[in-house]
Amino acid sequence: MGGNERLIQQNKKAYFDYFIEDKYEAGISLVGSEVKSIKLGKVNLKDSYCSIDNGELFLRNCFVTAYEKGSYFNKDEKRPRKLLLHSYEINKLIGKVKEKGYTLIPTKIYFVGRRVKVEIALAKGKHSYDKRASIKEKDVKRSIERDLLLLKKK
Repeated sequence: MGGNERLIQQNKKAYFDYFIEDKYEAGISLVGSEVKSIKLGKVNLKDSYCSIDNGELFLRNCFVTAYEKGSYFNKDEKRPRKLLLHSYEINKLIGKVKEKGYTLIPTKIYFVGRRVKVEIALAKGKHSYDKRASIKEKDVKRSIERDLLLLKKK
């Protein structure tokens, strides 16, 4: 992330459940009340995913809480939202997703200037033994850092 980017939400579970192969920055089509709600951080990427329909990319199952000061014109909180990518990038993703085991998942949502961007990742699912290895690796790193901290205090 550069200097003018402001992180809103990160999908940490995605890094635990998937091997991330490639990342793309996509714009997202939103209405005004959704942007205000996202500015307040009221968005959840946890169970969301991306799908390609008729050559267009959509963010599905992303929960954006209705803006409390909005009117009855507020949109559905879990509606599919169109992601904006170049056609050559979408065609590349279509080819990759057709391969066995690949999927598209959002990893974070952030502001670049005044625009809301979504980072989507081409990912391959982990098996349970891969997840156990990730947990073990994280525990080992944590214990090493704890030991180093103790040595510095002495």
